[in-house]
Amino acid sequence: MKRTYKYLILLFLGVLGFQACDDMDDKVASVPEGLEVESFIYRGLNLYYLWKADVPDLADDRFENQEQKNAFLAAAGGPGNLFQDLLYRPSSKFPNDPVDRFSVLFDDYVALENLFAGVTKNNGVDFGLKRINGGSQVFGWVRYIIPGSDAATKDIHRGDMFYAVDGVPLFSNSPTDDNLDLLAKETYTLSLADYDGGNITPNGRTVTLTKTQLTENPVFDARVITTGNHKIAYLAYNGFTANFDSQLNDAFAQFLSADATDLVLDLRYNSGGSVRTATRLASMVTGQFNGQLFAKQQWNEEVQAAFEDMNPQALVNNFTNSIGSTSINSLNLTKVYILTSRGTASASELVINGLKPYIDVVQIGDKTTGKNVGSITLYDSPALVNKDNVSNKHKYAMQPLVFKTTNAEGFGEYANGLPPTVPLLEDLGNLGQLGDVNEPLLSTAIGLITSNGRRIHQNPSDQTRDFKDSKSIRRFGTDMYLEEVPAGIVRR
Repeated sequence: MKRTYKYLILLFLGVLGFQACDDMDDKVASVPEGLEVESFIYRGLNLYYLWKADVPDLADDRFENQEQKNAFLAAAGGPGNLFQDLLYRPSSKFPNDPVDRFSVLFDDYVALENLFAGVTKNNGVDFGLKRINGGSQVFGWVRYIIPGSDAATKDIHRGDMFYAVDGVPLFSNSPTDDNLDLLAKETYTLSLADYDGGNITPNGRTVTLTKTQLTENPVFDARVITTGNHKIAYLAYNGFTANFDSQLNDAFAQFLSADATDLVLDLRYNSGGSVRTATRLASMVTGQFNGQLFAKQQWNEEVQAAFEDMNPQALVNNFTNSIGSTSINSLNLTKVYILTSRGTASASELVINGLKPYIDVVQIGDKTTGKNVGSITLYDSPALVNKDNVSNKHKYAMQPLVFKTTNAEGFGEYANGLPPTVPLLEDLGNLGQLGDVNEPLLSTAIGLITSNGRRIHQNPSDQTRDFKDSKSIRRFGTDMYLEEVPAGIVRR
């Protein structure tokens, strides 16, 4: 069924938004009852999906008529199956060589919207998961405890290890299989263990945890460390959650008032979030590049052409000096030290990559996840990108990947991760406390800043990288997204 595209820039009232609508006068058969969700999934991916050109079933001439299309949708076996079938090399089908690792379908958009606000069903234990010697035995380690959570009231802390949930070990007979679904329960008991040179030994301690609706402030720790003539700002920042941009700005106000000379930005456990917040954070680190290009988006060929033809500024994210009517507190730095891990993803990587053309970025830790793609929220409404006249038949929403990002030098090919300047894995035998000057990664950064000969800790030979963590096993836990979708296209 051949289609053409008409491009339209839309005017906005109050807050920038995006509206697009299907031409309701098309001579198209109505969608049969029972296929509303499937029709919505197909419509959204056919219009916006980043890899549309690589999925033959999304081609505009795939179907001769609506009846053919309906038969295709009905044969998919349900919304979840259809969604996976229409993705390009998804992790579910190509676990060893995926392309799309992050597109997500939700059956309730309220849960998705809560994630944007930092609200999750959470017991407060943020953890990493490792395999012993690359085998099937799995254990978890506590990276940090979320303040105000159930775990914050229990005897469990950063550095604690656990090997079983409700008495069931986190391993199976295969290194590709595990019992991690046990961690999805609302209440469970962790069996704790001691760590000794790579060995996990049960110590008889247990802790029972219950998940509640929890809102996490991503500004975990903000302090200024004075050493010699250096006043080193340290920020442990665990998520790009726009609802907390004012708290982020307040942290930089604290740094400014203390006359901070340097910044250590700890993004080890930050799996991403809002592109707008990432742009603001980069502007807080700098300040001298207001209005210049921070990052540029690349969409699929059709949407990209629409933007470039009618609204090219929609593709650009520039450094800024304000959050609404509030001025951004900027440090005007020419060098920044960023702590990373394999859990550092999406918007965190965007900050690193976006700053590199402008200032010296010293990355300490491990190679990052490698998520150079972002998403938007699609609803089953005429506009797709908002809930105006949203369907009352269901509450499905999608968060498909729709754009890639590049920096001011045009670089954006880091799907395999951003390598560190100073490679340094966290040592489970010597984790230290976040923000403490003796914590190994922060200690290394301080040594580089002050040139005082402080020893750079070497990676322990028996240490392995986390293969998953509490955010990566959560749907939409590692996404980079646009909150406000720019003006786009009307399909006819």
